[in-house]
Amino acid sequence: MKVLGNTATNRRQFLKFLAGSPLLAYFGQLGCMMDSPDTVPPPVEPVPETGDIIASVADAINVFDFEKVARHKLPPAHYGYLATGVDDNATLRANREGFAKIEIRPRRLVDVRKTDASTELFGERWETPIILAPAGSQRAFHPEGEVATANAARTRSHLQILSTVTTTSVEEVTKARGAPVWYQLSPTSNWQVTQRLLQRAEGAGCPVVVVTVDLPTGRNTETLRRFTRLDNRVCTDCHTPGREGRYQRKPMFDGLDVGSAETHGEFREGLTWDFVRRLQEATSMKVVIKGIVTHEDAELCLNYGVDGIIISNHGGRASESGRATIDCLTEVVAVVDGRIPVLIDSGFRRGTDIFKALALGASAVCIGRPYLWGLAAFGQRGVETVLDILRAELVRTMKLAGVTSLTQFNRSFVRERSG
Repeated sequence: MKVLGNTATNRRQFLKFLAGSPLLAYFGQLGCMMDSPDTVPPPVEPVPETGDIIASVADAINVFDFEKVARHKLPPAHYGYLATGVDDNATLRANREGFAKIEIRPRRLVDVRKTDASTELFGERWETPIILAPAGSQRAFHPEGEVATANAARTRSHLQILSTVTTTSVEEVTKARGAPVWYQLSPTSNWQVTQRLLQRAEGAGCPVVVVTVDLPTGRNTETLRRFTRLDNRVCTDCHTPGREGRYQRKPMFDGLDVGSAETHGEFREGLTWDFVRRLQEATSMKVVIKGIVTHEDAELCLNYGVDGIIISNHGGRASESGRATIDCLTEVVAVVDGRIPVLIDSGFRRGTDIFKALALGASAVCIGRPYLWGLAAFGQRGVETVLDILRAELVRTMKLAGVTSLTQFNRSFVRERSG
């Protein structure tokens, strides 16, 4: 990634501003954002009260340690892109607060010496139900971008989903992963472009296409805009303005006529269930719909014969619903009734979070920001350590709750807090 301007100076000014700001008293409370357009919102996630920044992955206690390093290392605009929600960030906060309403009900005197956290999706067994969610523009966070993430997925045996707006091609990522990844599709306004994206992913061996449907129009990323105002780099030195320039650093669009294709425009606003049927006819890949949050749409997924669902609100980056994905899980699972896999993302930061989703019926859990913090902080080793921490936390939670296999999970292991 090309460095614009004096990044070290920008970062020092950014951190100096944070250090002297009373907003630090409101860590994690983006609802307390000041009205002034020239002030930065407080950090999105909780960080250690000591103020220490870890120097290596070996110092990490939990995944939040990586967020602080990422915030320290990244230029303000890049950090803002990673941290942002939409509007007042109410949905972003709700994703975390939703877990606090669910309590774990442990069972005692269970032999937990042998604990198996593996799961099966579409006939393939994975050692863990923790999946790397699709996230675009990863070279904005580390020079190796998606390749570093793929290397970590390989060494830790995790499933990876690659974004349409990846900054590394599906062929390179597949090579680094050592096995096919799933491909996330952001539909464009040009069906020929969409077809070419599908064909390329299928040609690279991707067995599953994940279609994102929760962002039919533009979004109001206020946090990103506030952080961008602290960044005095000249963005046009790296990013060519205009529609075609938007795709220059996105290799999946190489050789395609992107002048008439728009991933965030008219076609998404006109996207209907008919597109799902057309997609199924155009590919042999399994079709998974990402962005389902209601039992009504889950029922339609079954009616249209989709192969899987990802309950998602885009990590609080799409619509400001104010509703956590964990709160959507029960109604979707009830309708699906085990007929297709139900995955979930948005807000997962702890092994206990993952445990709760599995107990409520999720087949697997996708994580996004935590591994991107690790990537920004320490590259491949950061991603690996984030995965190690979450996996260890999940297994420990399973043992403490008396669960030795994912097949044993059911609602009896959790309850909703009253009052």
